Amino acid sequence: MDDMGKDKEKPQSYNLSEDEENILDQLGLKDGTSRRKFLKQISAASISVYASSFFTNELFANTMKNLPDNPGVLLNEVKVNLRVNKMVKPLTLDSRTTLLDALRERLALTGSKKGCDHGQCGACTVLIDGKRKLSCLTLAATCENKEITTIEGLVQEGELHPMQEAFLKHDGFQCGYCTPGQICSSVALLEEAENGDASYVTENFKNFKTGLKLSEEEIRERMSGNICRCGAYNNIVQAFKEVHSGGDEMPTWEFATKEQMDKAKNS
Repeated sequence: MDDMGKDKEKPQSYNLSEDEENILDQLGLKDGTSRRKFLKQISAASISVYASSFFTNELFANTMKNLPDNPGVLLNEVKVNLRVNKMVKPLTLDSRTTLLDALRERLALTGSKKGCDHGQCGACTVLIDGKRKLSCLTLAATCENKEITTIEGLVQEGELHPMQEAFLKHDGFQCGYCTPGQICSSVALLEEAENGDASYVTENFKNFKTGLKLSEEEIRERMSGNICRCGAYNNIVQAFKEVHSGGDEMPTWEFATKEQMDKAKNS
């Protein structure tokens, strides 16, 4: 019975390569018990690193409060009054909280979408003092005394914004995930055209004009920061053109010719 008991207590063996055996030996983990403990720690650490991407700064801050000695220095709490959609919202936030997380998780304004969370897709675009901004790259604490408008704030007295109506009319979306950012960006672009702001494809920077009527090339260039994975770009352009020019124009796009394709390949 004693021998059987000893067999049960034998540490679990791991199929390690010769290199792995050498590494563990160099770390002083020669016996099976130490190795088993070490491997468990590595697994736990790997899981924690993987899981960290799913948690917000605020959740980490709340977790920190439960740690021994309450390391408040890690919380970096700040008080900020966010003026969102013409309403002032006083919040206490971790100083690292993005505007996007504050809008979605603290104010329940979930219209602004978290796409890439790296400022590359435009799904989180909102208006700050009338300018389009990526809320995932904007710290909420920097928005004190600024006018923030989200997709929800474009509706006035129960009436959709003309750009929202145009997107519906021209079917400027499919899955709809990027649509709030597309619409907010389009609304800001109307103001940019009125102010005469230049873009990468503007032909003459010296000939400054306000009230620009943007070409289709200009519209596509200026909206290029908003990605639509469904590929509804043609309809988005038509929606913008109707609001921008006031005309219900048919699409003017055509398939690229062979010469254009060859030129693109060689450029």
